[in-house]
Amino acid sequence: MTYSFDDALRRALLNNIDSFEDRRGAEEGLRHAAVSIVVVGVDGEAAFILTKRSPRLNAHSGQFALPGGRVDEGETALEAALREMREEINVNLTSDHLMGTLDDYPTRSGYRITPFVFWADKEIKPKANPSEVAIIYKVPFRELAHPEAPEFASIPESDRPLIRLNIVNTQVHAPTAAVVYQFREVGIFGRNTRVEHLEQPVWAWS
Repeated sequence: MTYSFDDALRRALLNNIDSFEDRRGAEEGLRHAAVSIVVVGVDGEAAFILTKRSPRLNAHSGQFALPGGRVDEGETALEAALREMREEINVNLTSDHLMGTLDDYPTRSGYRITPFVFWADKEIKPKANPSEVAIIYKVPFRELAHPEAPEFASIPESDRPLIRLNIVNTQVHAPTAAVVYQFREVGIFGRNTRVEHLEQPVWAWS
């Protein structure tokens, strides 16, 4: 199924996200981070922006990620999300483009991630900052919504289900997979789905 980038989709996403009671994390000792799910149009079809991190980075290099990063002292999570979007992919949105938030996701590496959903209602031309981003993808909603996109597995190191997303001709893992999966479930399908229990691969624990 193809999802048109139009006002009907915008209203549906907004209604689904607004109806969802998102949860803010209360875990102590976690550093706060923020990420953005940026909904864009590609030849009239709805998609979202995904990046592959630069191999030059010291932490989590080469991994798939949403635009985002640590919340600096003195700024809000929303301000951090907008700043990181500008710094990483050269996209300048404002709080006027905000559709809402999803659940905080606690990572094994010590972060509490707050996801923001934005609707880019204008033509944007993302440009990767090569010091942080190697590749920018525009992932169609139809690919994310495919029944075989989410995949769950068990690992001996954890009793929590591991999540993978089969998108962009590869497998994307948590935390990104968990956040994007919740967007799929809540935003696209209107389901009350939680993801904080979904596991990351062991190599992403540090």
